[in-house]
Amino acid sequence: MVATRTDGNRDGSAKARRRSWGERAVRAPRRVLILAGMLCLVCGAMASGLGERLSAGGFAASGTPSARAEERAVRLGAGSPDLVLVLRPDARLAVDSPSVRAAGRRATERLAAERGVRRARSYWTDGDRSLRSSDGRFALLRADLRGDETEAARTAQRLVPRYTARSGPFTVRATGPAWTLAQSTERARRDLVRAELIAAPLTFAILAVAFRSLAAALLPVLVGGVATVGALAVLRVLTAVTDVSVFAVNLVGALGFGLAVDYALFLVARYREERARGLAPPAAAEASVRTAGRTVAVSAATVTAALAALLVFPFSFLRSMAYAGMAVVVLAALAAVLVLPAVLARWGPRMESLDPLGRLRWAPASTVGGDSPLWRAVARGVTRRPVWWGAGCLGLLVLLVLPFGQERLGLADERILPARTGSPATADLIRREWGTPAAGSLTVVLPRAAPAADRAALDAYGRRLSALAGVRGAVTATGRYEGGGRVGGAPPAAVGGRGRGTVATLTMTSDPQSERAARLVREVRALPAPGPAHLAGWAAQVVDARAVLSGRLPLAAGLIAAGTAVVVFLFTRSVLIPLKVLAVAALSLGAALGGTVQVFQNGRLRWLLGDFTPAGTLDMTIPLLLFSVAFGLSVDYELFLLSRIQEHYRATGDNTAAVVHGIARTGRLFTAAALAVAVAMGALASSDVLLLKELGFGLALAVIVDATVVRGVLVPAVMRLAGRANWWGPTARTPRSGGPATPGTPAGGTPTAPPDAVQDLPAAGRTG
Repeated sequence: MVATRTDGNRDGSAKARRRSWGERAVRAPRRVLILAGMLCLVCGAMASGLGERLSAGGFAASGTPSARAEERAVRLGAGSPDLVLVLRPDARLAVDSPSVRAAGRRATERLAAERGVRRARSYWTDGDRSLRSSDGRFALLRADLRGDETEAARTAQRLVPRYTARSGPFTVRATGPAWTLAQSTERARRDLVRAELIAAPLTFAILAVAFRSLAAALLPVLVGGVATVGALAVLRVLTAVTDVSVFAVNLVGALGFGLAVDYALFLVARYREERARGLAPPAAAEASVRTAGRTVAVSAATVTAALAALLVFPFSFLRSMAYAGMAVVVLAALAAVLVLPAVLARWGPRMESLDPLGRLRWAPASTVGGDSPLWRAVARGVTRRPVWWGAGCLGLLVLLVLPFGQERLGLADERILPARTGSPATADLIRREWGTPAAGSLTVVLPRAAPAADRAALDAYGRRLSALAGVRGAVTATGRYEGGGRVGGAPPAAVGGRGRGTVATLTMTSDPQSERAARLVREVRALPAPGPAHLAGWAAQVVDARAVLSGRLPLAAGLIAAGTAVVVFLFTRSVLIPLKVLAVAALSLGAALGGTVQVFQNGRLRWLLGDFTPAGTLDMTIPLLLFSVAFGLSVDYELFLLSRIQEHYRATGDNTAAVVHGIARTGRLFTAAALAVAVAMGALASSDVLLLKELGFGLALAVIVDATVVRGVLVPAVMRLAGRANWWGPTARTPRSGGPATPGTPAGGTPTAPPDAVQDLPAAGRTG
């Protein structure tokens, strides 16, 4: 097959090469668009019913010692309660009055008989005084629900509205993991619609101004829509073999549209450049997919690799988000290099119609695809004094990074919901009335201890447990203990049977996410026990999740770094640039994570982001997810910038001019893309669910910092200081000599690559 030059003419001296799928799509646009439409209809049908199959949980690590202990505790009838009801009698009645006792027993028995409830216990059925508030105004009813987290949440969703309705002598309020998940799931679904209603008009307005065309502004919507529908179909298939979080749908919408904006902007920019050189729409579309399309493919591979690193962590929430992210990234890239060029080839001239700025005399002559005088001036200033600019930018980023050194990681609890909602408000009531958190109990499973035969050992163990600092009381089959002494008999539920296997429970006074609770977990595990002991409870799950995270984080970071370095090396054939990409991306993301710590852990700017309760910790899955997604987007911008710089450098041999040219050509694109992506991602910050709020804010901050301060100042300063060393590598190609006199120099005197320069580059140099 004869090669095609960028001006559309045949060149008999060029080497024959196979056309890419994107170039073939340009040759048959009608067929491609019909096929894409049919696939979208099929994927839409496949995605139907996805909401009913999504998982509500997955935030705790699986396979840890505490998770296995929880399974053993459930078999012994001592699992952590999924649903906690706080019952308050009428003011004229007391918890211990005969009528209230009878009503409390009836309510407990009725709840225990409900479908989906394994067992229920209360102060009135067990006589356990820990289920009664100290002043006698409140009592607890605890229920263990059947099934996994998702089934338990659905059961809570069905039962809580009925039991919290005013009936009998009680006012009833609910909390617990199952009710928290039920509320957060419902709010996440509503927030997805609200986020789209916020993001869609704002993003469309940004794109209309950036593209200078209302019709062209629909192109990212097309790419994002194809990618989102396809990704939802993939998730529907995955629900048959693994858990998929309900929050994955939110990520698919935000990330899919964000990447669609990036890819569409850069492909359309290249298309318009080729059109300005005189190419017909089909030839210009083919040239854009041959150059910028390759950068899109490499970018998608890098983002996918970063998300794949999340699969090493044993959190089903993270894994499902990784699956969702990888699916939407791959599909966004395919839509960008196949569907978008077909649209441009068939209706390219119509995409330039309906310019919203056309009647404004002050409007710039061009936007997407044009040179930016402002960014060119910035790049020239930076490259004249790279040390000063680089040092100043580095100092600013370091200041933003510093708060991240104070991060404290925990697991999601009821505080992921606004304080005004049911579950967190009830949990606060329990803290006030009982002096202990709602999830402040630990369960020690003793599989070889027999309540009948090992009474002395269990009695001694209960005394030792109750004597630990931070323990309000302990219960074993032999009695209740406080401060190292026995204070009463054991409740019936703790006595157990005559066979082997029993449990001991203790109540903490500190928050399960705190360092005091972590110390207590370590002390309990180190305490001599009557046989093997397995610790279950929320505080133990937090400790184990932190241990798993710290153990597997080096592997995940190594995979991301190695994958990115290899891809960037193959893309640029440079040894130094991949190292620079990793260092700059890590610094940029550290700044975003530092800002997230300041806002959500330390409680800064609460007035700006709405109602949320700072827990003093960040959910440990959020920094991981934030890092992977933002790292991919950061490298995405870096690759588009490098492609421009490298192309100009190989055409002229002038490193400084190439850096200035690259910033000038991409600065306006980065600004438009960053604004659009920040709006798409930042819309998640309007969510009532703290996890989505943290993710949306962190991604929006990362994109804005990366596209302005990092790409506009730090990267050109570093590349100016490195000089020709930027391009050294084992397969480096000597650039053609040139300078201001090279072909393609505009009237302003700024050298650009000649129209056919891309054809003279090796494969690694054909970039967008």
